[in-house]
Amino acid sequence: MKLTPDALEAHLTQKLLPVYLISGDEPLLAGEAADEVRAHARAAGFTEREVHFIERAADWEAVRASAGTLSLFGARRVLEVRMASARPGAAGGGVLATLAERGDPETVLLILAPRLDREAQAAKWVQAVQTHGAWVAVWPLEAGPFAAWLRARSRRMGLTLEAAALELLAERTEGNLLAAHQELEKLRLLGPGQSGGAAALAAVADSARFDVFRLSEAALAGEAARALRVLAALRAEGTEPTLVLWALVKALRDLSGALSRPGGGARTWQRPSPGLDAAVRRAGRLSLRALLVRAARADRMIKGRLRGDPWDEMALLAADLCARPALPAPRSMVK
Repeated sequence: MKLTPDALEAHLTQKLLPVYLISGDEPLLAGEAADEVRAHARAAGFTEREVHFIERAADWEAVRASAGTLSLFGARRVLEVRMASARPGAAGGGVLATLAERGDPETVLLILAPRLDREAQAAKWVQAVQTHGAWVAVWPLEAGPFAAWLRARSRRMGLTLEAAALELLAERTEGNLLAAHQELEKLRLLGPGQSGGAAALAAVADSARFDVFRLSEAALAGEAARALRVLAALRAEGTEPTLVLWALVKALRDLSGALSRPGGGARTWQRPSPGLDAAVRRAGRLSLRALLVRAARADRMIKGRLRGDPWDEMALLAADLCARPALPAPRSMVK
């Protein structure tokens, strides 16, 4: 069985399965999902909790030994396995598959792992978890769902925020759910009257977790203002320009690949890419050759082979990709 974090609570009110896998790179959502499993397990009589941190192959023997012994006081327990990597190796995968298939009625197995890529999802132990238990996959929230998440979270906390305050909060904490939750807590503690944009501006720090992937997403989606804001934040944080250019070039390659596929659609193995779909729709207004020339100019500037500021050139590249050119397209790499 595969569940989303939103569906987990309703599932747990109906039944508790012998094994749960929670994976993803959003600490807040993954942590809350794990808390829900622990709370329902405790209510069902699994009063003990044993935690294993997996950092090396030898740690799996401790998990195997623990699973094969009875609780000291005969109590039912939650056996929690925290993995530093989504790839447990042959030994770890064997242990997890065996425990998932065994289904000990006295134990709830809770596995916490980073995001699983396609190869990891096909592993035998993950398939065993889905057959005998549930896998809760936690994905990062995009800009649209993030705003909806903020609205729902504020209501759950008893906050009634004006649209301007929610928009500001979404902008200042974009991509950082922990920071967003903390800022909502701060507004709640400030009490009534803190629902407007001005109050939120005074209370909320600029906690946005800008990264190169957010930049490429915004550029593909055609959100020029957001892309330039992310780019400016990356520059202020001291991000290597080579990494930033890599993200923009990857966006160009993704667009080129989508256009070369039959139908020109954006389809990935993990989830749909609305940003890529948007880029495909405006492809008629874009010149891939001019975009690649712009990227090549930025690369030469980074390497010191062409005079100019690579950050300014990457800003022009992002604007061009959004079909909002600030300057005429370059005709050659050396111009």
